[in-house]
Amino acid sequence: LQMAAKIIYFTVNGRAEQAEFREDCPAQDVKDLFRAAAEAGPYDILKLYNTKGNIINISPGLEPNTPQSCYKLEVVAADCNSVNVTGADLATVLGFDLSSMEKRLQSLEKKILVEAGETPSVVLEMKSQVESFREKLESVEHLSWLGLFKELSEGTHKPSPFYHKRALRKTREECERVRETFLQMSSLEVTEEVKQYLKTPTFDNWQWEDAEIMVLLRVMYTDLDFMTKFNIELEVLQEFLYEVYRRYNNIPFHNFKHCFCVTQMMYGLIWLTDLRSKFDDIDLLTMMTSAVCHDLDHTGYNNAYQINARTELALRYNDISPLENHHCAVAFEILEKTENNIFRNLSTEQYKRIREGMIKCILATDMARHNEILNKFKSILPAFDFTNKDHKDVLMMIMIKVSDISNEARPMDVAEPWLDCLLQEFFNQSDMEKLEGLPVTPFMDRDKVTKPSSQTGFIRFVLLPLFIELANLFPSLEQHIIDPVRKALDYYTEMEKALEKEKQNRAQGDQPGKVQVANTDRPREPAAPSDPKTPANGNLSRPAGPLKPPASTVPYIKK
Repeated sequence: LQMAAKIIYFTVNGRAEQAEFREDCPAQDVKDLFRAAAEAGPYDILKLYNTKGNIINISPGLEPNTPQSCYKLEVVAADCNSVNVTGADLATVLGFDLSSMEKRLQSLEKKILVEAGETPSVVLEMKSQVESFREKLESVEHLSWLGLFKELSEGTHKPSPFYHKRALRKTREECERVRETFLQMSSLEVTEEVKQYLKTPTFDNWQWEDAEIMVLLRVMYTDLDFMTKFNIELEVLQEFLYEVYRRYNNIPFHNFKHCFCVTQMMYGLIWLTDLRSKFDDIDLLTMMTSAVCHDLDHTGYNNAYQINARTELALRYNDISPLENHHCAVAFEILEKTENNIFRNLSTEQYKRIREGMIKCILATDMARHNEILNKFKSILPAFDFTNKDHKDVLMMIMIKVSDISNEARPMDVAEPWLDCLLQEFFNQSDMEKLEGLPVTPFMDRDKVTKPSSQTGFIRFVLLPLFIELANLFPSLEQHIIDPVRKALDYYTEMEKALEKEKQNRAQGDQPGKVQVANTDRPREPAAPSDPKTPANGNLSRPAGPLKPPASTVPYIKK
């Protein structure tokens, strides 16, 4: 059965357009379609906004809309140095040789004239089509119809979105593909609107691909003026960010997108608290780089597992924060290479200060030290002094801790997919603990943990007390991080009640003469989050190939 085509209405650069494609159309073809509509370069970054102003994923799963509820397509990062492409250039890129086509057509026409005495109508029609094709190639206004000629692959060959079924380490091909795309984006200028959005806790990470995320991290370092103040060369920052990307693993939660979320929240907190007026620039650089590096080479198994399983990390670090010590060591291993060392132009004293600060911040993310650090912060809060180094050190640790566990401060449609990813990682660990005969971590046991129960206690006894203390120092944070967390607590509390009620109904259904209700008292093993929740890993450009537009599946744009 063929799936019905859906129509998407949207505006781009003030003009109304509509796209038509089937839901089973390959995702890359849909992205290419919108890229053509925006007349964007192959490495420009495009985002689609709904009527509420939220970014939505450009994918075959887009919700059909009406002309009255148009989406808005924008190029949010464009190459200011790009040059105009001629019609002939486009024809070459698409694999068409217009000159050859015309000569071939003229030859056939002469042959037919000799044999038949007149030009058949079918040849005249072909000539008309070739001329029309040339006109469209040479007219910038009609570039969007090029979506008609995108090659459709018979199947996708992207890695499975189930992280736990992928190889732990990224492949060389995967890394090189992302690196090439990122470097091609080096001259992109991000719009002011996106820059402002990046400073808010509501930022939606799910709509950005890995290469785009590295562009956004570069924007953060640039906007905080680190490049100028610490003489960081753009090429060195890019190599550093790529190496960081490469050293985050393919695991459900503690991956490169988590690294970005923590860094983006830290960046947002710096702006929301006006920390630039209270901290030295070198402290801000320390905090941001600590956030970027805080979970490097995480394998998806926590410290309890490392210690119980007597892993190499636990033996190396004598059971003392083995993961956090490892993350920190990997960070400075990356920075040891001159081409990656964003601190290479700092003085010895400055480097020593940053290294000391990064070690403190990254080691502070070990939740086993949570009460120790929070109690220390509470004790100095009444007389907090921004000129006191010890006070600032504790605040830096609190800031990275808040950033590290801040998902519930984000909008629910951003936060909840992260919970699914976290539970997947937890369940993977508890399954492994059972297989290896190790003590099973209670809050990771899929047979005992429910989705809401995993959050209500955590929010009530860990998140809120931590966030409230930070807001006591910075009252402006109340609306940005505490109010959303309270709403999340209410949401999961209601979910927990509903599950408990369903459990009781099931118990009644087990009685003789009763209909049994399906078991839903614990969450299913989270499936790969679907768009817009699934982190996109596809390329931003497609390999060139023969043009084979099957009419049944080709997406297209209508003016």
